[in-house]
Amino acid sequence: ITTLKTKKKMSGPRIAHATLKGPSVVKEIVIAITLGLAAGGVWKMHHWNEQRKTRTFYDLLEKGEISVIAEEE
Repeated sequence: ITTLKTKKKMSGPRIAHATLKGPSVVKEIVIAITLGLAAGGVWKMHHWNEQRKTRTFYDLLEKGEISVIAEEE
């Protein structure tokens, strides 16, 4: 008895599928550090601006150019 082994082949070229990779730990750490420094810089600039406003207010108050008491008419 003779048997023929035949494999069914799909016609057409093979398609290379993109392989899904997990997150890159180093890349995630670099992105987190960058975002953290950017957010910290924005917050520090805001803080310095508020300090400047407060310092200006107290300097003007000390010079007598402004007062916190309403003048009576």
